[in-house]
Amino acid sequence: MKRKASERKKKYGRIDGCVRCGRKRGIVRRYRMHLCRQCFREIAPELGFKKYS
Repeated sequence: MKRKASERKKKYGRIDGCVRCGRKRGIVRRYRMHLCRQCFREIAPELGFKKYS
């Protein structure tokens, strides 16, 4: 039996959004964080990131 395209879970392309707040735009996908840029700026110091400039 064939499946419809909508029944399959795709493994590429855009993700659902920020895992913290759900925003769809400005997603930081590096290191598989999947955070929007606003949430990333809030928790970056806790994760060990530093702002140099």
